[in-house]
Amino acid sequence: MSSAKVRTGQLWGKSKDDLKKQLVDLKTELGQLRTQKISGGASSKLHKIHDLRKSVARVLTVINSNQRQQLRLFYAKKKYLPLDLRPKKTRAIRRRLSKHESTVMTEKQKKKSTHFPQRKYAVKAEV
Repeated sequence: MSSAKVRTGQLWGKSKDDLKKQLVDLKTELGQLRTQKISGGASSKLHKIHDLRKSVARVLTVINSNQRQQLRLFYAKKKYLPLDLRPKKTRAIRRRLSKHESTVMTEKQKKKSTHFPQRKYAVKAEV
């Protein structure tokens, strides 16, 4: 089994099948170490459990990151994005009017602005 720590840099180049296979191997090894711990194994094995848990997390992180990257490519030309791929920002910013929505004018507003434009004065008002 893979007793050494998993390096994340090596994981990025691997295919999805290789990553899943490595994940299964790590999880089986972790299960074996946990049973040894219960049956009274050596204390050196306890630290190995920690390393294996972190290695499993690294592999899962790479798998999930690759999956999100593929989803971003798939939804790049679509009208709507899934909620978890949209930018988080803040709730207020997400609910704010878009640039286009804030500049749209009603017919009444358009008529009012054309017929009664802002007055321009040549003389500056003295205070």
